[in-house]
Amino acid sequence: MNEGTPLSKGTDGDPVERVRAFLADAGYQGRIHFSEDTIRTVEDASRSVGAPPEEILKTLVLLADDKPVIALMSGPNRIDLKKVKALLKARKVSLAKAEWVLDHLGFEVGGVPPVGFPTMPCALVDEDLFRFETVWAAAGTDHSFFPVNPGQLTGYIGGVKADLKKES
Repeated sequence: MNEGTPLSKGTDGDPVERVRAFLADAGYQGRIHFSEDTIRTVEDASRSVGAPPEEILKTLVLLADDKPVIALMSGPNRIDLKKVKALLKARKVSLAKAEWVLDHLGFEVGGVPPVGFPTMPCALVDEDLFRFETVWAAAGTDHSFFPVNPGQLTGYIGGVKADLKKES
């Protein structure tokens, strides 16, 4: 799995521009959209984007043995940390606190994108996202987002498709 690919951008600067730069370098052909309404929650994003909650990609930041990992989830799905722990062969996996995410990755919770980090963390991609041609991801703020094909995004970030969701 990707242990972290250095990127040219740090945590300084406009978060949306860091996302835009990553996407441009990756060859992304779409564009970033902006909404006056927040996309902080899956429900907010669904309304703002005009897509069902299942097509909203949420980026969760985890710490696996103190190393950052991003888990890209279909909106309504909840993450099963035991599955992540087994997949990564980690001793401890937890959700990163909002302050940690901002301090170390440069994004506020509610607008964390799947790209544009100072160093690309290991990325796990919820297999349910692949049911859709297009999913909608935050683009660095809680008012910016972009459409992307899950397979293409997985390729951009060196992600691993996995069963991450908690069974109800």
